[in-house]
Amino acid sequence: MKSKSLIKTISVSLILLGVIALIAFTLCTEVEFGPDYQSKYYATWISLLPPVIAILLALVTKEVYSSLFLGIISGALLYSRFDLELAFQTMLFGKTPDGDAAGMIPKLSDSWNAGILVFLVILGILVSLMNKSGGSAAFGRWASKHIKTRIGAQMATIVLGMLIFVDDYFNCLTVGSVMRPVTDGHKVSRAKLAYLIDATAAPICIIAPISSWAAAVTSSVPNDAGINGFQVFLKTIPYNFYAILTIVMLVYITVRRVDYGPMKKHELNAIRGDLFTTGPVEGTEEEEANPRGRVLDLLLPVVVLIAACIMGMVYTGGFFAGESFVDAFANADASVGLVYGAFIALLFTFFYYMYRNIITFKEFMACIPKGFIAMVSPILILVLAWTLSGMTGLLGANVFVAEAVGGSASAFHALLPALVFLVGLGLAFATGTSWGTFGILIPIVLGVFPSGEMMVISIAACLAGAVCGDHCSPISDTTIMASAGARSDHVNHVSTQLPYALTVAAVSLVTYIIAGYSENAWISLPVGIVLMIGTLFVIEKIVGREKEDTADRKAEEA
Repeated sequence: MKSKSLIKTISVSLILLGVIALIAFTLCTEVEFGPDYQSKYYATWISLLPPVIAILLALVTKEVYSSLFLGIISGALLYSRFDLELAFQTMLFGKTPDGDAAGMIPKLSDSWNAGILVFLVILGILVSLMNKSGGSAAFGRWASKHIKTRIGAQMATIVLGMLIFVDDYFNCLTVGSVMRPVTDGHKVSRAKLAYLIDATAAPICIIAPISSWAAAVTSSVPNDAGINGFQVFLKTIPYNFYAILTIVMLVYITVRRVDYGPMKKHELNAIRGDLFTTGPVEGTEEEEANPRGRVLDLLLPVVVLIAACIMGMVYTGGFFAGESFVDAFANADASVGLVYGAFIALLFTFFYYMYRNIITFKEFMACIPKGFIAMVSPILILVLAWTLSGMTGLLGANVFVAEAVGGSASAFHALLPALVFLVGLGLAFATGTSWGTFGILIPIVLGVFPSGEMMVISIAACLAGAVCGDHCSPISDTTIMASAGARSDHVNHVSTQLPYALTVAAVSLVTYIIAGYSENAWISLPVGIVLMIGTLFVIEKIVGREKEDTADRKAEEA
């Protein structure tokens, strides 16, 4: 089976690279490479080929590393017009004309990216420590007494995901480490756990006033002409239909036990005892539980981590230098703040565990490389995804999309929010970045609607489209983190989540059309919720409900 999969991967890869070569040699003209060099394909439809290739390969071959790498290679070759020396230099060391990181080495040396990687490593260490101390096992035993059903396990995951709204990376890994033993015990597939984590990460952060996403949105809205970025963000919350309807869908499919698409196969296999369907992924082996562990050994480090991350973020925004809490969060550097918070939590965990005498100093030190190893896979995917994003930036994919929207926006008015939603979805899907998407589209929206309710609706549509594209894209960092938090196969997570995300996207699109005409959240939002529930009801009638297991039946009878 593995040899067939390898042959399939190589065959598809060679075909796609051959197509790129044909396009390049057909359109190629002799050119001099200088400091002001710009690819002939800059800001054309061809600039979208690298992410499309990576995404198609990942979905067809079910192998993410080679797919991302081939996407990077195709981007570098298109940028250099198949000049191998320039392609090699671009892929490893390339920078944009403005000096921004594009190649793999500059992406790794970027301070923001490096901070995220350090944060992931520290979180991996904390998870390893909580497992070694027996805290995770103790929480699992506690949860088994209080959470009796598969529905209860999934609802607990949703609630915890909604409570941890500070940052999507932090959300994904924390919820995953805490709830994984619980969902495993109730036979919830790892693909379903990854979806529950992902669907309560970015969608919650994008409607939470105190989060790294709120800060990013606020910084994307210029504070001139009487516009306050944070106030605009608050006004967009009831119009962020994708985020709100995602939560509605989560509750419906969990309570009604409705699954469809590839997810249904994963869930049925999990009920029979196979949590992975395609086999366990590397790093799914749990630490041997310490019988002296207590629930507090898990909860206390997590609470300290949350508090320290919040304090770290507002510290970077100048809170302790006199800024208000809201302004400090709006100006926060999420990467630096999360590293501060994670490091403080690690120090606290060390002294707490030493005081409790539940692990030795030697065991604590042994958890450091184990935690790092557990994060190697998501770190590798993140680095490749960042580099692919850099290649699309060199080819001007974002400029192509922005010009297409800017050129047609004046012809629309009431339909503009729906158009912005679709464009944001496509751009985030192709580039794998939500923040970059609304950073590009918000200025365009403000150019069309400088003020008023339509400005708010269109910005909300931009944010919603970015989150939706983020959910659909296998090269999105949040999607990668959700797979890491659930310790699920990444391609399994993407393929099972896609039908759910597209269902919510379709209902959101209709709701934005209604909002464009009504310009009233209290009309369009209830209509959208009713449409979402109605759509899910129809799907339920078509696919049916999962049969309740024995524990569910006994709990309902009690």
